[in-house]
Amino acid sequence: MALFDRIPMPTAVCDVYGRVVLANPAMATEWGATPGRLCGRDVLELFRPREATPVERIAQALRLRHQSRYPVSGRWDAADGVRRHGELTADPISDDPDTTPSLLVLVRVLGEVTEAAERPAAPRASPTEARVLALPAGGATTARAARETGLTVDGVNYHLRRLSARWSATGRTELMARAYALGVLASGV
Repeated sequence: MALFDRIPMPTAVCDVYGRVVLANPAMATEWGATPGRLCGRDVLELFRPREATPVERIAQALRLRHQSRYPVSGRWDAADGVRRHGELTADPISDDPDTTPSLLVLVRVLGEVTEAAERPAAPRASPTEARVLALPAGGATTARAARETGLTVDGVNYHLRRLSARWSATGRTELMARAYALGVLASGV
């Protein structure tokens, strides 16, 4: 227990549902509380993940008793009023393989969130991506877009897939609509 209290990194032991069972002083200091006051709180109330998907995957893996390390990126408001970002890592721990594991949660502080980092970045497209977008938006086939841009058909599809992933578009029509809405394509195209 004395070793746990001396770890300089914010550390907690949580139940499988993410409720804090035990917190070290570094964890309590980060959130402006005492270790006892953190007990019973949901770790995700303190640490806000950037995406819910990794947390759901971790919960599923733990229910299936997978023994791995699970990192999640996120942000939180520290006790000193500064918004920080970092990584929370949950390691399943147990003395008996037949019991539900507890979680050893470590928070690695990566830095402070600046105002510029808070604003979402404007979705951009490279000049090649903009040319690749403009041709299908104007009615060109993938083969014609490849010929006119000097790329292969696979190269055109590659750029369109990357843009779809970047802008969370589920198809080409949605991709083109987003490109117009974001100002990547001019209205005359």
